Amino acid sequence: MVLELERVTVVAGGLTHLYSVDLRLLPGAINVLLGPTQAGKTTLMRVMAGLDRPASGRVLVDGRDVTGVSVRERNLAMVYQQFINYPAMTVYDNIASPLKLQRTDAAEIRRRVQDVAAKLHIDHLLERRPGELSGGQQQRCALARALIKRTSLVLLDEPLVNLDYKLREELRAELTTLFADSETTVVYATTEPLEALLLGGYTAIVDKGRVLQFGRTLDVYNAPVSVDAAAVFNDPPMNMLTSELTGHGSARLPIGIEVPVRRANGTNGTNGANGACRIGIRPGHLRLAPNRPQAVPVRCQLELAELSGSETYLHLHTLNGGVDLIAQLQGVHQIDLGTQLDVFVDPDELFIFGADTKLVSSPEAAYGAH
Repeated sequence: MVLELERVTVVAGGLTHLYSVDLRLLPGAINVLLGPTQAGKTTLMRVMAGLDRPASGRVLVDGRDVTGVSVRERNLAMVYQQFINYPAMTVYDNIASPLKLQRTDAAEIRRRVQDVAAKLHIDHLLERRPGELSGGQQQRCALARALIKRTSLVLLDEPLVNLDYKLREELRAELTTLFADSETTVVYATTEPLEALLLGGYTAIVDKGRVLQFGRTLDVYNAPVSVDAAAVFNDPPMNMLTSELTGHGSARLPIGIEVPVRRANGTNGTNGANGACRIGIRPGHLRLAPNRPQAVPVRCQLELAELSGSETYLHLHTLNGGVDLIAQLQGVHQIDLGTQLDVFVDPDELFIFGADTKLVSSPEAAYGAH
C-alpha cells in the first residue's frame, strides 16, 4: 500500500497544526515520525487514519483520493501511547474482538490469536483480564489486537513511551522483528532520536507542523538538511557554533581552530563562499583523547558533570572564545568541577551549515572524500 499526503494543511481552533505537508510513505517499511512534543506527529497520523480531514490538500492510497473516507472504511489499525483494553474481557477476547466483528470463523480466530500472542510473548496470559497484567503486558495486548487485523497500514503513536526502559527495549526489538519482510506499512511516532535509529527504516523529521526531511533513517541522521533538522535528530542537542567560511576552502571556528570544508556534494572547499556559517558538533564526537591524528585539542574548563546510566555528560566552557559545549562520553568519568582539560575535535566529524541554515558539509561527505 502506498500512502501519500499532498500539500496537507490542518487548521483547528484558528491555529495551523500542519503546513502544506508533502509526504510519501515507503510501502512495506517502518516509517518513523520523529519530532518533539506538539510537533504535529499525532495530527499527521490522524489525517492518515481518516480521523481528521485537512483544511486543504489530499490523502492518496495507491493513487486513489481517500481524503473524505472515514476511518471505518480504511484498512488500518492504530495504537496510542495510552494503551486501551476492554477491562471486562479476557486477553484472548480483547485480541480476538476485531475478528469477531468481521465474523471470522472461530477456528481461524483461535489460530490467529495464538499466533500473534506467541509472537508478543503473551500466549500464556490469554485467560487473564487486563487488570491482572503488568503495563508491558497490557501494551502487548493492545498491540496484538491491532496486529491481528492484518491491515495494510499500522499507526503507532508513541506506543512505548509509558513503559520503563527495559520493556521499551524488548518491545521495540519485537516490533522490528514482527514487521521485518512484512507487506504492512508502519508509521511509528517518537520523540527519541535513538529510537528512530534503532527502528531503522525511514524517518520523517517533523517540527512545528512541517516535515523538514524524509529519507532512509541513517541518511537523514548522517546528513540533516538544515540546522532545524539537525536539532531534532540529536539528543543531547548538537553543539552549534556561529563561525565563518573563509572563502578559500575552510571554516574558522570561534574556539580558535580552522578546518577544511568538504561539501555535501562530495567536492572540496567553499566554492568561493565566505561569511557567516554555523558549525555543528555532536556531543558524542567530543573526546578526551584524539580518535585520529588530525583531531584538534580545544582547551576547556569543566562546569558540570552528569551521569546518565553508562554515559557521562560534561558541560564545558572553552578558554578560547568562551563557548559552551556538551561532551557525551561512554562510561563513568569522575572529573572535579573547575578542572581544565582538552577535548578533541575531528574536522571530518563537523557539520557545516551556511548562512541560510542549509547543510554545506557533513561527516558523510568528509569520510567519503578519503
